[in-house]
Amino acid sequence: MQQLVFATNNRHKLTEVEAKIKGQLKLVTLNDIGCTDDIIEDGLTFRANASIKSRFVWDRYGLNCFGDDSGLEIEALNGEPGIYSARYAGSHGDHAANNAKVLSKLEGLENRKAQFRTVISLMWNGEEYFFEGIVAGTIRIQLSGTDGFGYDPIFQPDGYDATFAEMSMEEKNSISHRAIAVEKLIAFLNEQTA
Repeated sequence: MQQLVFATNNRHKLTEVEAKIKGQLKLVTLNDIGCTDDIIEDGLTFRANASIKSRFVWDRYGLNCFGDDSGLEIEALNGEPGIYSARYAGSHGDHAANNAKVLSKLEGLENRKAQFRTVISLMWNGEEYFFEGIVAGTIRIQLSGTDGFGYDPIFQPDGYDATFAEMSMEEKNSISHRAIAVEKLIAFLNEQTA
């Protein structure tokens, strides 16, 4: 079975992607390949940050790899938090503080349109390919749901009356931004390995 490195140690992301790949590839993480480096994501776009991760692994280890960068873009906040989604309130990965900051900034605003965006950079046999997924929705006025992670408790995708945090992983995985980008990645890999 073909091995592919996912340039992450985020278990939530890994679980989501593994559910989509369904055993078609052997997915391994940075830990699995012995990469303990802190890969500095200092790009100014999701695309640049995804590329930094996949290129780092390809350049150092020579392994086929993909990296992703994702975030929440809120129309009324000029696209914030964007590439700063994970550390919007200061510390990296403080989901409660990040959600609180978003809700505070949107207080009293009618326009609550938002979208989640994922960009995947795949390094495959030395060539780089990009795949993008976007899901549009709105920001709720308060937290709702306990599943998922990040901004899931405040993001309600268009066409649904539940937040991502109120959905099962299967339901979220059928419509999420990461799922859309991963489906494009899988379709590409299926062509390459057919």
